[in-house]
Amino acid sequence: MTPPACVVELRGVKVERGGVGVLDVPSFQLREREFVSLIGPNGSGKTTLLLSMLALLDRAAGQVLYRGAEIGAGRDAVEARRRMAMVLQEPLLFDTTVQDNVASGLRLRGLGRRETRRRVAEYLERFRLSDLAQRSARKLSGGEARRVNLARALAVEPEVVFLDEPFTSLDLPTRQSITGDLERTIRDAGMAAILVTHDQTEALRLSDRILVMDGGRIVQSDVPSVVMNDPVNAFVASCLGMETIVEGVVRRRDGWEMGIAVGAQEIVAVGEGSLGDRVYCCIRPENVIIDVADPRLTSSVRNAFPARIVGVVSMGPHLEVKLDCGFPLVAHVTRESLAALALAEGKDVFASFKATAIHVIRKG
Repeated sequence: MTPPACVVELRGVKVERGGVGVLDVPSFQLREREFVSLIGPNGSGKTTLLLSMLALLDRAAGQVLYRGAEIGAGRDAVEARRRMAMVLQEPLLFDTTVQDNVASGLRLRGLGRRETRRRVAEYLERFRLSDLAQRSARKLSGGEARRVNLARALAVEPEVVFLDEPFTSLDLPTRQSITGDLERTIRDAGMAAILVTHDQTEALRLSDRILVMDGGRIVQSDVPSVVMNDPVNAFVASCLGMETIVEGVVRRRDGWEMGIAVGAQEIVAVGEGSLGDRVYCCIRPENVIIDVADPRLTSSVRNAFPARIVGVVSMGPHLEVKLDCGFPLVAHVTRESLAALALAEGKDVFASFKATAIHVIRKG
């Protein structure tokens, strides 16, 4: 099967600010209909990458291509950008009605009145805004304003849409609802999209590919299942929700099983590693089980440790429980489990996790 055509490509792109490099991307391609999520800490270069793909930043080196042709200065850049759209964190709506806001990009592109009316009606419907068409943008809630912003950007039906954390500060139900409408619209229209997000669930739900950035570089790029379950290093693991990352040394091996010394404890893991290797053990909080009874008495679990709760933090739908097992460990529990087990700071419990739940990364 012929792979989808490349829409936007970066070749050897470097961006500097004050003589300091802030972006260094040897190669990157965004293909037709592909949805890519960018993950990384603040300052890692995510927004700089988006702006570079739009050819909005001066480059110290490299090329930006749109469908194989380099985007130059002046009219060439304008023509390429007319096929793109960008959605920022803040809506920045015009002081007019919802309908006029959605129509604004179409009018700027010189679309005829009939087609403008058709597109406006379609995208108002797609983003559940039809009943608000005549409302002033000043009277919209935060979620409504985000919907208008998305409808305005996508109504021009760009080939590529860049989304720079468009759901920041929205409550979870509103965010999930808007995300669903956005995904359907982008998929139905066959657009390519890049989303900057700090939300791993969002990235998993939407993406064909996830990019993790650090220091202006792409450190991992792959399908979501690979990035989430096989991070290339401890930095990527920490970005993707592996809240427990502890350093240890491989002290024994038995087939695929290995014993890793972590302080005075031994963690049993499955994976590759040689005796004496220094490694990171990465464990997702949802894979840690807390109990008041020793699970080794009733099961064959390979990793079970006496632990003391050193902190409990609310994380919205769940709670984060911080444990001291001789090494730091983080677990997520429901509010029901917290109450049923009477979990509280200072309580002694047992923490357990499967050997297969550990992702082992060689250090260095």
